[in-house]
Amino acid sequence: MDTKHIQIKDFNYNLPDERIAKFPLAKRDNSKLLLYRHGEVTEDVFHNIAQYLPKGALMVFNNTKVIQARLHFRKETGALIEVFLLEPYMPADYEQMFQTTGHCSWLCMIGNLKKWKEGTLKRTFDVKGKEVTLVAERKEDVHKSYRVDFSWDASDVSWAELLDAVGELPIPPYLNRETQESDKTTYQTVYSKIKGSVAAPTAGLHFTPEVLADIDRHGIDREELTLHVGAGTFKPVKSEEIQDHEMHTEYICVHRQTLEKLIRHEAKAIAVGTTSVRTLESLYYIGVKLEKTLDLSEEELHVCQWEPYENAVAKPITPIKAIENILAYLDKHGLSALHASTQIIIAPGYEYNIVKMLVTNFHQPQSTLLLLVSAFVHGDWCKIYDYALAHDFRFLSYGDSSLLIP
Repeated sequence: MDTKHIQIKDFNYNLPDERIAKFPLAKRDNSKLLLYRHGEVTEDVFHNIAQYLPKGALMVFNNTKVIQARLHFRKETGALIEVFLLEPYMPADYEQMFQTTGHCSWLCMIGNLKKWKEGTLKRTFDVKGKEVTLVAERKEDVHKSYRVDFSWDASDVSWAELLDAVGELPIPPYLNRETQESDKTTYQTVYSKIKGSVAAPTAGLHFTPEVLADIDRHGIDREELTLHVGAGTFKPVKSEEIQDHEMHTEYICVHRQTLEKLIRHEAKAIAVGTTSVRTLESLYYIGVKLEKTLDLSEEELHVCQWEPYENAVAKPITPIKAIENILAYLDKHGLSALHASTQIIIAPGYEYNIVKMLVTNFHQPQSTLLLLVSAFVHGDWCKIYDYALAHDFRFLSYGDSSLLIP
């Protein structure tokens, strides 16, 4: 199959607005679970998921935490400007960024851009009982986004504390509603830890401490990795053929212990969510790069959008060897974790290397996430979505879940 020439119109379906879940269920793990096993479709309730997973398997979760990435400023003219944080610019490292004090820069999307041609925006608010003034200054545009410099007049207030005080959680645009206080809890997974995403890894929203304990009881191993979800995850494919759609870059971090555990599990995993899929499958192509030389910079480890298809003729190395190469790279450079980035697009024609089962929600029509699912179930996505639509499943971020076993 020539993946680049896939027509996105072939991945359309009718999604009535009333099927989009505007709010989550009161209890996360009461959501419905569609089971797709070797072509057969049935259903259950999410809290029973452990009984469908093979004992001794490895389940991988994305522990990213959604940040309050929306900032609103009002100009003296009265115009409301929204600044939406996309990724750290200076410092570029996520961890350093949230600890920084006094000033920082981000790449941002700007709402009502035409009203903010120049000058600074200011906003004064309360952080931990003291008054802080935040100043935003628009700088050059950088590849469809804008660099914005921020400064604030409290040297003991970190950027993380500032965002918690003044930022707004960016719930998906298709919910067509304002962010509510409850979203601060319900739009985070119970295991979220590492700040950086502007959208939740929503497959994880169904897990509760009880479900995780049940997974442990069933003898299923658990590991975490981090992919910071970018705003591009909501970007619909506007081009007729997917070759003209540009994937956004996302940043990943995988610790040594996770890589070692993957090897112990023969480089096979159950992925929770498409973000875990993108990370795990990117590991394979990073390992392929490292087969030639271990002397690569973090930038050189970047997985480009079409890389998997350009080397598709023959798989040069096994998934286990790919992970071993990454461990050798960490050893050589004295690192405890792999930091890299990926633009990988997973679409029909893609051969999965590491992911053997997938837990995921129901995705928008004509989205790259639907392409990923189709590739995973060998084109059988219509059967899954027809069943979900006919059996009252709830769709998108706050909707129901599925366990896919090809």
